[in-house]
Amino acid sequence: MADFKIVKNVEGPSLGTCSAPIIEKDGLFFKDLERTGELVPYEDWRLSPEERAKDLAGRLSVEEIAGLMMYSAHQLVPAISGGWYGATYRGGKTFDESGADEWELTDQQKKFLTEDHVRYVLAMVLKNGEVAAKWNNEMQALCEEMPHGIPVNTSTDPRHGAGSASAEFRTEAKDTSKWPLGLGLAATFDPDLVKKFAKTAAKEYRALGITTELGPQIDLGTEPRWMRVSDTYGQSSKLVTEYAKAYCEGLQNGDGDSWGNGSVAAMVKHWPGGGPCESGRDAHYAFGKYAVYPGKNFEEHLKPFIEGAFKLEGTGKASAVMPYYTVSFGIDPSGKNVGNSYSKYIIGDLLRDKYGFDGVVCTDWGITGDPSDKLDSFGSRCYGTEDLSEAERHLCIIENGVDQFGGNNDIKPILEAYRIGCERYGEEKMRKRFEESARRLLLNSFRCGLFENPYLDPNESKNILGCDEYVENGFNAQLKSIVMVKNNGVLPIKGKKKVYIPGRTIEAHKGFLRNMVDAVSLPGANQKDVEEFFEFTENPGEADFAICFIESPISDGYTEETGYRPVTLQYRSYTADNAREVSIAGGDFREESDNRSYKGKSNKAANEHDLDIVIKTKEQMKDKPVIVSIRMNNPSIVAEFEPYADAILVNFGVETKAVLSIVNGDSEPSAMLPVQLPKDMDTIEKHCEDVPFDYEPYKDSEGNSYDFGFGLNWSGVIRDERWDRYVKDRR
Repeated sequence: MADFKIVKNVEGPSLGTCSAPIIEKDGLFFKDLERTGELVPYEDWRLSPEERAKDLAGRLSVEEIAGLMMYSAHQLVPAISGGWYGATYRGGKTFDESGADEWELTDQQKKFLTEDHVRYVLAMVLKNGEVAAKWNNEMQALCEEMPHGIPVNTSTDPRHGAGSASAEFRTEAKDTSKWPLGLGLAATFDPDLVKKFAKTAAKEYRALGITTELGPQIDLGTEPRWMRVSDTYGQSSKLVTEYAKAYCEGLQNGDGDSWGNGSVAAMVKHWPGGGPCESGRDAHYAFGKYAVYPGKNFEEHLKPFIEGAFKLEGTGKASAVMPYYTVSFGIDPSGKNVGNSYSKYIIGDLLRDKYGFDGVVCTDWGITGDPSDKLDSFGSRCYGTEDLSEAERHLCIIENGVDQFGGNNDIKPILEAYRIGCERYGEEKMRKRFEESARRLLLNSFRCGLFENPYLDPNESKNILGCDEYVENGFNAQLKSIVMVKNNGVLPIKGKKKVYIPGRTIEAHKGFLRNMVDAVSLPGANQKDVEEFFEFTENPGEADFAICFIESPISDGYTEETGYRPVTLQYRSYTADNAREVSIAGGDFREESDNRSYKGKSNKAANEHDLDIVIKTKEQMKDKPVIVSIRMNNPSIVAEFEPYADAILVNFGVETKAVLSIVNGDSEPSAMLPVQLPKDMDTIEKHCEDVPFDYEPYKDSEGNSYDFGFGLNWSGVIRDERWDRYVKDRR
């Protein structure tokens, strides 16, 4: 295990070192990372991060800069062999065979850190805080021994979502605290809460050794069928812009009002907005690669970036931007339709030149590899550049002003891109361009204090993660995110009443990785969770009331067998009689036609049984109350089940305990819908993917319209200062 020591400055930062000598100058201490015995500018913490980054960038070889331009694939700690992210230990052995400690570096990690010069590492699974801290220390100690002693900048996708918890959170687990997902935070209509969450996330990230978040996701959620709308802050550009600003400030300002060793760099995504994907199909897959703008509303999708994340108090701007996979169809005046990172107009002309962004631009993951021969595959994202070599794709992206390649551990195509660039433009120009990216990339590590002390105390990390204060704050945020849209007088239900909760069945369907997910039967809720609040019974006849825990409809818009089909927001079979005759965008070397229309085709939800259990439970309960709690990943057609429900609670990813706390009255609902819930699928077919609030909301049997900003508390419809601020003038 890495053995580091701390050297304290009386006035200045503490230094953490394993192997780097210490230089004393003017009564102050500095790390001699260059091993010269003399203090060079990038080692001098008295200079600005900008001065230090520029000095170090000029000292690096092309190979070392190419290493900075790579972002590792997803890392699991400890790693397992096989699967998508398999790895080996101690010379090719599996983790179990090797006898390695859980925090040891894999063979692959050692290689990309030492041979390929990678310094940006994406952590996917970290067992716990103690293991994460020790793993971090192992990486930092290894890199400190390398030339220039450049520390690792570890990143993560957002990891605080309560919806991802498979069981109720227990403080003794000392994992991260659990908060609502994007739409859940949006439902609170509270930017101050978002900033509070970001500050908590920053503290827990730094305890894990994480200094960059691949987030927040500030796309406008204008297309309700999009599979990533649940991670957005909703449809309102005003609300999303304020949230973008609040989150980035909370994350980057750390313990003060500017950059420091408590800061986490924000990589906002996805420029120029991934929300308006045609018909809801997602650009992870070639069948969903097009973003369309039938409402001519491109500029509004930029607002969360240029008016929010790029106008911060303290740190100025979000440190980094990630473009989305999409082809922003018809946006480039030249008529060129390529993936956003491949577009000089989207990156160079707009992001860099017009809006003056000088931070890191990092591609989304896996866009430079050669395409699969199957349209329905996970990957194949070099949209519009399939005829280029992998090295030429890298060069095109670099020419546009992009600095970093997400998910790329292979240095060879970057070095080949440099060689081709030298032939085209001359070595002086290419060297200058590489140093420009190196400066931007190094800057964030200097700002976050990694060059002074990248090491962690495992015991301190263990105590910070999931501490009682953070867990309580996260749970209170969950309570504030639950929207009550219907209550005919049955809620709250006081006392230890008997509750019946039916189980669920989900049919086999295509998963995120385009693999088939087997059919599964699930309990409606964990009995132990329920018994904290109510008496649990499996007999609806003896129950006092019932709760149906369901999920929004699960569907997608393409399979090899069916071709294009509607992404449906209803449970029962839906036929798209009113879909477009001809798609707005189309074209792929694997397709014979440019028309991606699904008019006249049908689809149904893989979890159609969720609707069945609501109807059946209402029949079984007769006059006794039936409450529906729906986990809403997408705005759904509630018309199918609303007549059978006496009360409806909408959540966007919370723990069961939070829902039950509303049901029994421990907490009063206060959230409002951050999106419109559509009347039917016809209104969805008529709407424009890039335009918010342009489809007709559902009106229920109580006469309430499930529009943006609608929500109930115990007294009735909520009308408070949040409604006045965000809903009256909702753009």
